[in-house]
Amino acid sequence: MSKEPDFKTYTISDLSKEFDVTPRALRLYEESDLLSPKREGNKRIYLERDRVRLRLLLRGKRLGCTLSEIKDIFDLYETKSGEKGQILLLLEKMDARRKKLQVQRQDVDLALEEIERVYQKVRKSLDEIEASEKEKI
Repeated sequence: MSKEPDFKTYTISDLSKEFDVTPRALRLYEESDLLSPKREGNKRIYLERDRVRLRLLLRGKRLGCTLSEIKDIFDLYETKSGEKGQILLLLEKMDARRKKLQVQRQDVDLALEEIERVYQKVRKSLDEIEASEKEKI
């Protein structure tokens, strides 16, 4: 007699706790066709595939990808270009994101330098005012 393999399933609460996301976020990812849980009435049953996709989705978000970009990457896996297409698209997205972050880093560095210059001028002015006040006493 053959026995069906045991497939691990997860509830919305299980995944919420494991990945520290809200059930609302999981429902949004479902609406965006990024996750596709089975349904038992109103109850969502997530499979290991959904768990893996959620882990990848959250990694993509941390890297700055939009949900739409993440969906494009996921969808590529199902096409003729498969894993290679996914990897090429991911490399393209990561290259663009890296360039954008490098520009932002330069902007932040310039802003910090400007803040430091202004801070030093204002600090000097305050020191002069306080020294002047001490002389009057």
